[in-house]
Amino acid sequence: MINKKVNTVQEAFLGIEDGMTLMLGGFGLCGIPENSIAELVKKEIKNLTCISNNAGVDDFGLGLLLQKRQIRKMISSYVGENAEFERQMLTGELEVELIPQGTLAERCRAAQAGIPAFFTPAGFGTEVAIGKETREFNGKMYVMEQAFNADFAIVKAWKGDTAGNLIFKGTARNFNPVMAGAGKITIAEVEELVEAGTLDPNQIHIPGIFVQRIFQGEKYEKRIEKRTVRERK
Repeated sequence: MINKKVNTVQEAFLGIEDGMTLMLGGFGLCGIPENSIAELVKKEIKNLTCISNNAGVDDFGLGLLLQKRQIRKMISSYVGENAEFERQMLTGELEVELIPQGTLAERCRAAQAGIPAFFTPAGFGTEVAIGKETREFNGKMYVMEQAFNADFAIVKAWKGDTAGNLIFKGTARNFNPVMAGAGKITIAEVEELVEAGTLDPNQIHIPGIFVQRIFQGEKYEKRIEKRTVRERK
């Protein structure tokens, strides 16, 4: 039986080098691969291009890589919760490609499906469309967007098995499923890793064919990006 389990995050990260392009799942701080990000910080890998919905906050998530100047370029759809991200972007220290959130998801999904490019109406007539092919379909203008070409996709799931099958929990599902299989190599970190055949096939969100390496993470903080509570009366 196929076994994609690796024993440590260090083993999972073999082959990741300076200058590579990485996809990282998550939305805000929800469903981010915390152990993997910590390992990237520890390994001091630099000049990275990171594809992620956003870059965490100043002291957590991808914000930790920004603090260490390990990211050369961010491809994201939102930057509002990270002051250091904003500072580096405005000073020109960080190259940033901002794209509509739906386009970001579809560029991941296209890479996952082996589709080189697609047309979308999002961004037509704006700076997003500059330098890109546009075409009219049924009287409406569309912009051609290319699928991502990432060296590694790093995703986080709730449960997984040794064959690489994944189950996500709640809103942590977000960008993780469309990034699985969208890189040349996909690494999945999971909160609970079980033997193949243990998971209910009807509950699996991503089949193991999209995953090359899987490991069980440790000590998840699961920090809340913004906590809003009602005043006590």
